[in-house]
Amino acid sequence: MVASAAVKAREGFRTVTPRIVASDAAGLVAFLRATFGAEGELHEGRPAEMRIGDSMVMVSQAGERDAFAAFLYVYVDDADAVYARAVSAGATSLEPPRGTPYGDRRAMVRDAWGNVWQIAHVIR
Repeated sequence: MVASAAVKAREGFRTVTPRIVASDAAGLVAFLRATFGAEGELHEGRPAEMRIGDSMVMVSQAGERDAFAAFLYVYVDDADAVYARAVSAGATSLEPPRGTPYGDRRAMVRDAWGNVWQIAHVIR
């Protein structure tokens, strides 16, 4: 059976929700707040539910599961500003902001946990 638009997720979630398992979940949560203005709290014994725009990213502490990285494409209001915040928060630049053939201005960084974030806004 294929998931359809009628599938119900928990309140605030979409059909697909990324989940990152990090060796330092508290540090990753702080990075998400500083870089993307993410909202949410770290909880003992369950994943943090971090809201970035209209999306949820779950962050878990490694232990029961091994840490593993994600590769996520995030739309923001200003890719240049968010890229600068990410680098200021300790991310490594992989690609500085630039235009793409498909109409996005996009940058790419790797955070201290190995996650790769493509940060983009639609060029108007």
